[in-house]
Amino acid sequence: MNFINLSERIKQSAPVEFGTVFNNSVELFKKVWLQGFLTLILTFVSILPFYLLIYLPMIAMGISDPNAFDEQEMPPAFAGLMSLFMPIFSVCVMTVSICLNAAFLRICRKYDLNESGKDDYFYYFKKEYLIKALILSLIMTGLSLLGLLTCGLGIIYLMVPMSLFPAFFAFDKELTALEIVKAGFALGNKNWLMIFLLVIVAGLVSQLGVILCLVGVLFTAMFSKIPIYFIYKDAIGISMDV
Repeated sequence: MNFINLSERIKQSAPVEFGTVFNNSVELFKKVWLQGFLTLILTFVSILPFYLLIYLPMIAMGISDPNAFDEQEMPPAFAGLMSLFMPIFSVCVMTVSICLNAAFLRICRKYDLNESGKDDYFYYFKKEYLIKALILSLIMTGLSLLGLLTCGLGIIYLMVPMSLFPAFFAFDKELTALEIVKAGFALGNKNWLMIFLLVIVAGLVSQLGVILCLVGVLFTAMFSKIPIYFIYKDAIGISMDV
């Protein structure tokens, strides 16, 4: 679906219904809780190399000079390396997260519509998708920085449209990264308050696994992503060709 047709569907879509989306999310979670757990584990494993790259200079410096970190201030050389690597690190981690979140939403569609086929967690790690995810990550990083400049208030507003980006990324392969951003803002602004409430409530529910000796949160954390699937499905409809 091209951006023009998508924009028309967003304009004509019915308002998001909190109860319907939440109840459907609970029912679908019963089917995909294991897939959500695996997605979370794969996310941790995938971003681990980036953490190693960040701390590798610190480890190397500590080995070469055991007294390097005795002072309260960070060594200038390490501070310079951190300043260089942190933006790259953030974008890389966000790129991986977008691809895995999109894959989880695609798996949600499979179980929701009773489709056949395997659970492909790395479906969006193809070159065509990775480049788009990278550009989208750069845009999201820029938006987040702008949100921080407003004393954090902008982040509260941005969390709604930005939460929708993985759904458009997953189900609208014709869209460019910039069109995904525009579509996310269009749908997010139309239903901002209801989506905001769903994001907050789903986020709180996803933390209930803490009750189960803390480890349980690994099994419930991905519940927070499922309402986005139904918000997109109810507003746009789900294509079977992705």
